[in-house]
Amino acid sequence: MSDLAARVAAADPDAIREAVARLDRGELRVAEKVGGEWIVHAWVKEAILGFFRISPMETMEVGPFEFYDKIPLKKGLAAAGVRVVPPGTVRYGAFVERGAIVMPGYVNIGAWVGAGTMVDTWATVGSCAQIGRNVHLSGGVGIGGVLEPAGARPVIIEDGAFIGSRCIVVEGVIVEEEAVLGANVVLTSSTPILDVTGPEEVRHVGRVPARSVVVPGVRTKKFPAGEYGMPCALIIGKRQPSTDKKVSLNAALRDFGVSV
Repeated sequence: MSDLAARVAAADPDAIREAVARLDRGELRVAEKVGGEWIVHAWVKEAILGFFRISPMETMEVGPFEFYDKIPLKKGLAAAGVRVVPPGTVRYGAFVERGAIVMPGYVNIGAWVGAGTMVDTWATVGSCAQIGRNVHLSGGVGIGGVLEPAGARPVIIEDGAFIGSRCIVVEGVIVEEEAVLGANVVLTSSTPILDVTGPEEVRHVGRVPARSVVVPGVRTKKFPAGEYGMPCALIIGKRQPSTDKKVSLNAALRDFGVSV
Protein backbone atom coordinates (compact mmCIF):
# COMPACT_ATOMS: atom_id res chain seq x y z
CA MET A 1 0.00 0.00 0.00
CA SER A 2 1.33 3.43 -0.94
CA ASP A 3 1.80 6.17 1.63
CA LEU A 4 -1.17 8.09 0.20
CA ALA A 5 -3.39 5.00 0.32
CA ALA A 6 -2.40 4.38 3.93
CA ARG A 7 -3.20 7.97 4.86
CA VAL A 8 -6.58 7.73 3.12
CA ALA A 9 -7.28 4.53 5.06
CA ALA A 10 -6.51 6.46 8.24
CA ALA A 11 -9.10 9.09 7.20
CA ASP A 12 -6.48 11.86 6.92
CA PRO A 13 -8.42 14.82 5.43
CA ASP A 14 -5.37 16.18 3.60
CA ALA A 15 -4.71 12.79 2.01
CA ILE A 16 -8.35 12.49 0.97
CA ARG A 17 -8.24 15.91 -0.70
CA GLU A 18 -4.94 15.06 -2.41
CA ALA A 19 -6.32 11.76 -3.76
CA VAL A 20 -9.40 13.45 -5.22
CA ALA A 21 -7.27 16.23 -6.71
CA ARG A 22 -5.11 13.57 -8.38
CA LEU A 23 -8.26 11.88 -9.69
CA ASP A 24 -9.35 15.22 -11.13
CA ARG A 25 -5.99 15.59 -12.92
CA GLY A 26 -6.02 12.03 -14.22
CA GLU A 27 -3.05 10.95 -12.12
CA LEU A 28 -5.14 8.32 -10.33
CA ARG A 29 -7.90 6.04 -11.60
CA VAL A 30 -10.50 4.04 -9.73
CA ALA A 31 -9.83 1.10 -12.05
CA GLU A 32 -7.21 0.33 -14.69
CA LYS A 33 -6.37 -2.51 -17.01
CA VAL A 34 -3.28 -4.45 -15.96
CA GLY A 35 -2.11 -7.47 -17.90
CA GLY A 36 -5.41 -7.65 -19.76
CA GLU A 37 -7.55 -7.60 -16.61
CA TRP A 38 -9.30 -4.71 -14.90
CA ILE A 39 -8.08 -3.98 -11.37
CA VAL A 40 -10.17 -1.90 -8.94
CA HIS A 41 -8.35 0.39 -6.51
CA ALA A 42 -10.71 0.28 -3.55
CA TRP A 43 -8.71 2.86 -1.59
CA VAL A 44 -9.37 5.45 -4.31
CA LYS A 45 -13.11 4.93 -3.91
CA GLU A 46 -12.64 5.22 -0.16
CA ALA A 47 -11.04 8.61 -0.80
CA ILE A 48 -14.12 9.72 -2.74
CA LEU A 49 -16.41 8.57 0.06
CA GLY A 50 -14.21 10.39 2.55
CA PHE A 51 -14.37 13.53 0.40
CA PHE A 52 -18.15 13.55 0.73
CA ARG A 53 -17.81 13.25 4.51
CA ILE A 54 -15.37 16.13 4.94
CA SER A 55 -16.84 18.52 2.36
CA PRO A 56 -19.45 21.01 3.59
CA MET A 57 -22.59 21.87 1.68
CA GLU A 58 -22.08 25.10 -0.25
CA THR A 59 -24.06 27.38 -2.52
CA MET A 60 -22.45 27.65 -5.96
CA GLU A 61 -23.48 30.13 -8.63
CA VAL A 62 -22.76 29.63 -12.32
CA GLY A 63 -24.19 32.52 -14.29
CA PRO A 64 -27.93 32.57 -13.58
CA PHE A 65 -27.85 29.04 -12.13
CA GLU A 66 -27.58 28.20 -8.45
CA PHE A 67 -26.46 24.85 -7.04
CA TYR A 68 -26.27 23.60 -3.46
CA ASP A 69 -23.92 20.66 -3.07
CA LYS A 70 -20.72 19.27 -1.57
CA ILE A 71 -18.77 18.75 -4.81
CA PRO A 72 -17.85 21.68 -7.09
CA LEU A 73 -17.84 21.59 -10.88
CA LYS A 74 -14.69 20.75 -12.80
CA LYS A 75 -12.61 23.77 -13.85
CA GLY A 76 -9.94 24.49 -16.44
CA LEU A 77 -11.81 22.92 -19.34
CA ALA A 78 -10.33 25.18 -22.01
CA ALA A 79 -6.77 24.48 -20.89
CA ALA A 80 -7.57 20.76 -20.73
CA GLY A 81 -8.94 20.81 -24.28
CA VAL A 82 -12.33 19.45 -23.21
CA ARG A 83 -15.53 20.75 -24.79
CA VAL A 84 -18.56 20.89 -22.51
CA VAL A 85 -21.78 22.18 -24.10
CA PRO A 86 -24.25 23.98 -21.77
CA PRO A 87 -25.80 22.68 -19.60
CA GLY A 88 -23.45 19.70 -19.63
CA THR A 89 -21.88 18.98 -16.27
CA VAL A 90 -18.56 17.45 -15.24
CA ARG A 91 -18.07 17.15 -11.50
CA TYR A 92 -14.75 17.82 -9.77
CA GLY A 93 -12.87 14.55 -9.26
CA ALA A 94 -13.78 13.23 -12.71
CA PHE A 95 -11.14 13.17 -15.43
CA VAL A 96 -11.89 13.86 -19.09
CA GLU A 97 -9.06 13.53 -21.61
CA ARG A 98 -8.21 16.18 -24.18
CA GLY A 99 -10.46 15.99 -27.23
CA ALA A 100 -13.48 14.47 -25.51
CA ILE A 101 -16.86 16.21 -25.85
CA VAL A 102 -19.64 16.37 -23.28
CA MET A 103 -22.94 17.52 -24.75
CA PRO A 104 -25.72 18.40 -22.26
CA GLY A 105 -24.92 15.24 -20.32
CA TYR A 106 -23.36 14.45 -16.94
CA VAL A 107 -20.03 13.01 -15.75
CA ASN A 108 -19.85 12.18 -12.05
CA ILE A 109 -16.94 12.18 -9.59
CA GLY A 110 -14.41 9.37 -10.00
CA ALA A 111 -15.28 8.75 -13.65
CA TRP A 112 -12.63 8.58 -16.38
CA VAL A 113 -13.51 9.53 -19.97
CA GLY A 114 -11.01 9.00 -22.79
CA ALA A 115 -9.90 11.19 -25.67
CA GLY A 116 -12.17 11.36 -28.70
CA THR A 117 -15.19 10.17 -26.75
CA MET A 118 -18.61 11.77 -27.16
CA VAL A 119 -20.96 11.92 -24.17
CA ASP A 120 -24.09 12.82 -26.11
CA THR A 121 -27.20 14.71 -25.02
CA TRP A 122 -28.71 13.52 -21.72
CA ALA A 123 -26.19 10.69 -21.45
CA THR A 124 -24.93 10.13 -17.91
CA VAL A 125 -21.60 8.70 -16.77
CA GLY A 126 -22.00 7.50 -13.20
CA SER A 127 -19.49 7.76 -10.38
CA CYS A 128 -16.25 5.85 -11.03
CA ALA A 129 -17.35 4.56 -14.47
CA GLN A 130 -14.46 4.05 -16.87
CA ILE A 131 -15.14 5.14 -20.46
CA GLY A 132 -12.41 4.44 -22.99
CA ARG A 133 -11.12 6.43 -25.94
CA ASN A 134 -13.16 7.03 -29.12
CA VAL A 135 -16.37 5.81 -27.49
CA HIS A 136 -19.78 7.16 -28.47
CA LEU A 137 -22.40 7.30 -25.72
CA SER A 138 -25.54 8.15 -27.69
CA GLY A 139 -28.44 10.28 -26.50
CA GLY A 140 -30.00 9.25 -23.22
CA VAL A 141 -27.49 6.49 -22.40
CA GLY A 142 -27.28 5.64 -18.71
CA ILE A 143 -23.91 4.38 -17.46
CA GLY A 144 -24.32 3.35 -13.84
CA GLY A 145 -22.12 4.52 -11.00
CA VAL A 146 -20.83 2.71 -7.93
CA LEU A 147 -19.09 3.83 -4.76
CA GLU A 148 -20.03 1.10 -2.29
CA PRO A 149 -18.84 -1.48 -1.60
CA ALA A 150 -15.43 0.02 -2.28
CA GLY A 151 -14.13 -3.13 -3.98
CA ALA A 152 -17.03 -3.35 -6.44
CA ARG A 153 -16.08 -3.05 -10.10
CA PRO A 154 -17.45 0.04 -11.87
CA VAL A 155 -19.04 -0.07 -15.30
CA ILE A 156 -16.31 -0.20 -17.94
CA ILE A 157 -16.76 0.74 -21.60
CA GLU A 158 -13.58 -0.04 -23.50
CA ASP A 159 -12.02 1.83 -26.44
CA GLY A 160 -13.98 2.25 -29.63
CA ALA A 161 -17.32 0.98 -28.33
CA PHE A 162 -20.59 2.42 -29.63
CA ILE A 163 -23.47 2.58 -27.13
CA GLY A 164 -26.82 3.22 -28.84
CA SER A 165 -29.61 5.53 -27.76
CA ARG A 166 -31.27 4.89 -24.40
CA CYS A 167 -29.02 1.96 -23.49
CA ILE A 168 -28.51 1.25 -19.79
CA VAL A 169 -25.30 -0.37 -18.54
CA VAL A 170 -25.01 -0.87 -14.77
CA GLU A 171 -23.65 -3.09 -11.97
CA GLY A 172 -20.06 -3.39 -13.14
CA VAL A 173 -20.73 -4.72 -16.64
CA ILE A 174 -17.76 -4.56 -19.03
CA VAL A 175 -18.36 -3.70 -22.69
CA GLU A 176 -15.17 -4.71 -24.45
CA GLU A 177 -13.33 -2.93 -27.27
CA GLU A 178 -15.30 -1.86 -30.36
CA ALA A 179 -18.52 -3.57 -29.30
CA VAL A 180 -21.80 -2.09 -30.55
CA LEU A 181 -24.94 -1.93 -28.41
CA GLY A 182 -28.10 -1.20 -30.39
CA ALA A 183 -30.73 1.16 -29.01
CA ASN A 184 -32.44 0.22 -25.73
CA VAL A 185 -30.10 -2.59 -24.70
CA VAL A 186 -30.19 -2.99 -20.90
CA LEU A 187 -27.27 -4.76 -19.25
CA THR A 188 -27.06 -5.58 -15.54
CA SER A 189 -24.76 -8.00 -13.74
CA SER A 190 -27.34 -10.76 -14.23
CA THR A 191 -28.61 -10.03 -17.75
CA PRO A 192 -28.04 -13.03 -20.03
CA ILE A 193 -25.94 -11.95 -23.02
CA LEU A 194 -26.55 -14.66 -25.60
CA ASP A 195 -24.40 -15.18 -28.68
CA VAL A 196 -26.88 -16.60 -31.20
CA THR A 197 -24.59 -16.52 -34.24
CA GLY A 198 -23.78 -20.25 -34.09
CA PRO A 199 -25.81 -23.48 -34.02
CA GLU A 200 -26.05 -23.25 -30.21
CA GLU A 201 -26.29 -20.19 -28.01
CA VAL A 202 -23.23 -19.14 -26.00
CA ARG A 203 -24.06 -17.40 -22.74
CA HIS A 204 -22.13 -14.48 -21.26
CA VAL A 205 -22.94 -12.55 -18.09
CA GLY A 206 -21.44 -9.24 -17.02
CA ARG A 207 -19.27 -8.88 -20.11
CA VAL A 208 -19.87 -8.10 -23.79
CA PRO A 209 -17.07 -9.65 -25.87
CA ALA A 210 -14.99 -7.37 -28.07
CA ARG A 211 -16.50 -6.25 -31.40
CA SER A 212 -19.87 -7.88 -30.65
CA VAL A 213 -23.02 -6.37 -32.16
CA VAL A 214 -25.75 -6.57 -29.53
CA VAL A 215 -29.52 -5.95 -29.67
CA PRO A 216 -32.32 -6.26 -27.08
CA GLY A 217 -33.91 -9.69 -26.85
CA VAL A 218 -36.53 -11.65 -24.92
CA ARG A 219 -36.46 -15.27 -23.79
CA THR A 220 -39.37 -17.28 -22.40
CA LYS A 221 -39.31 -18.36 -18.78
CA LYS A 222 -41.84 -20.49 -16.94
CA PHE A 223 -43.46 -19.22 -13.75
CA PRO A 224 -46.27 -20.76 -11.63
CA ALA A 225 -48.71 -18.39 -13.31
CA GLY A 226 -47.53 -19.19 -16.84
CA GLU A 227 -44.81 -18.40 -19.35
CA TYR A 228 -43.51 -14.85 -19.70
CA GLY A 229 -40.86 -13.09 -21.73
CA MET A 230 -37.77 -12.07 -19.76
CA PRO A 231 -35.26 -9.53 -21.10
CA CYS A 232 -31.89 -10.59 -22.42
CA ALA A 233 -29.33 -9.26 -24.88
CA LEU A 234 -28.52 -10.97 -28.17
CA ILE A 235 -25.13 -10.99 -29.89
CA ILE A 236 -26.08 -11.15 -33.56
CA GLY A 237 -22.71 -10.61 -35.19
CA LYS A 238 -19.22 -9.16 -35.00
CA ARG A 239 -17.51 -6.05 -36.26
CA GLN A 240 -14.59 -7.01 -38.47
CA PRO A 241 -11.21 -6.07 -36.96
CA SER A 242 -9.64 -5.81 -40.43
CA THR A 243 -11.98 -2.99 -41.41
CA ASP A 244 -11.56 0.70 -40.65
CA LYS A 245 -13.42 1.47 -37.42
CA LYS A 246 -15.79 3.99 -38.96
CA VAL A 247 -16.60 1.76 -41.91
CA SER A 248 -16.91 -1.23 -39.61
CA LEU A 249 -19.43 0.57 -37.39
CA ASN A 250 -21.53 1.65 -40.34
CA ALA A 251 -21.39 -1.86 -41.77
CA ALA A 252 -22.46 -3.38 -38.46
CA LEU A 253 -25.46 -1.11 -38.19
CA ARG A 254 -26.45 -1.67 -41.83
CA ASP A 255 -25.80 -5.41 -42.08
CA PHE A 256 -27.62 -6.32 -38.90
CA GLY A 257 -30.30 -3.63 -38.95
CA VAL A 258 -29.28 -2.26 -35.57
CA SER A 259 -31.08 0.89 -34.40
CA VAL A 260 -28.96 3.55 -32.72
